[in-house]
Amino acid sequence: MPIPRLSPTASGEEVAAALAAEGCAIVERAVAPALLDQARGELKPWLEATPVGQDDFSGRRTRRTGGLIARSETCRDLVMYPLVLDAVGKVLHHVTTFQLHLTQVIAIGPDEPAQTIHRDQWAFDFFPFPADYDVQCNTIWAMTDFTEANGATRVVPGSHKWEDRLELTAEQTVPAEMPAGSILFYTGKIYHGGGANRSQQTRVGLNITYAVSWVRQEENQYLAVPHDIARTLPEPLLRMMGYARGAYALGYVDDSRDPLDVLLGRKAETQCLGSLEEAEARIRSLA
Repeated sequence: MPIPRLSPTASGEEVAAALAAEGCAIVERAVAPALLDQARGELKPWLEATPVGQDDFSGRRTRRTGGLIARSETCRDLVMYPLVLDAVGKVLHHVTTFQLHLTQVIAIGPDEPAQTIHRDQWAFDFFPFPADYDVQCNTIWAMTDFTEANGATRVVPGSHKWEDRLELTAEQTVPAEMPAGSILFYTGKIYHGGGANRSQQTRVGLNITYAVSWVRQEENQYLAVPHDIARTLPEPLLRMMGYARGAYALGYVDDSRDPLDVLLGRKAETQCLGSLEEAEARIRSLA
């Protein structure tokens, strides 16, 4: 089955529908490649200083640079990109709130073998989430063209409906080929992996992922983004980073204070989602 492909004018609802059907989808040319070039320029010192991976899964010819909110103003806008948040919100509609899970540039160098095919939700200690429960919704932005030759991410469309802990091979996958500026959406259940780079160019993708707010984030945003930088960021971005309660009673500070109030040392201008009233309404709706 091919990967669903959508136009830049696609809605979040259309993306979510494609993910429900196949577990993955590509929005082609969602942004101008120059915008992602701008992000790479801002990140250049950190990209160059990042060591390659220390094992086969991380990639011994692959560099993974995180902490992007602290290091790139452009990446802050991409984290909050309206189409992405709309689509993620619809995929993760079963929870009160979702939050940022990971920010990372993945640069696959020449001669890198294909990555082991896996599910991203295995990061949660291989917890057996119910088959009909999505804990994650993820994106990979193509900072360069993604081709089969240069290591385009390989996916198995429809595999979000398969059994867990399967051992698949690259031959069972298809490459998510897409021009620079495109976005690959995929859920935490989709079987996928980085492709083998048989070219002489480095394939660069921007991985931004989101998860329900009651799980631990893969990237610790509270340490990745120093407080002196965090206090300068817009409140909606801070809440997406995790400075908000997850559901009703997760993540408050001491005497039930809003975490953003504590960070800013004042009353936040935006509302902390996850009130008791919202929790009660949700329980009633699911009854």
